[in-house]
Amino acid sequence: MGWFRRRSRPGQSGPARTADLAHLEAFAGSRRGVEAFIEPRTTVTETTLVLVAVDGEWTRRRVPGPDAARDLGRRLGIPVYDANLVGYPKRMREWTSRRKAAGDTGVPRGQSGRTPDPPAG
Repeated sequence: MGWFRRRSRPGQSGPARTADLAHLEAFAGSRRGVEAFIEPRTTVTETTLVLVAVDGEWTRRRVPGPDAARDLGRRLGIPVYDANLVGYPKRMREWTSRRKAAGDTGVPRGQSGRTPDPPAG
């Protein structure tokens, strides 16, 4: 009977976690003035880390937890903040507003999850 067994926490598989961390590392390595903002786990999402560049460009990926997010920030040499305590920088909202005004509402084509590639030809 499995009634009283602990449920395993939903989480990422090893390859998915590796891909998310690689994306965060690549983003931080290819942009200037990057800061990290930890978003806590909720009932519907795992802990996430938002990286924001000096121009406001940002990305969000799941991380194993707040400690892993802080460790990544230390390894990358970028400041890490708690989004619940400090909020998000104005430049992030401005960057998003500029993209929306330009009609760009999704992620770059070919990246997972949000905007499908247009049909070929």
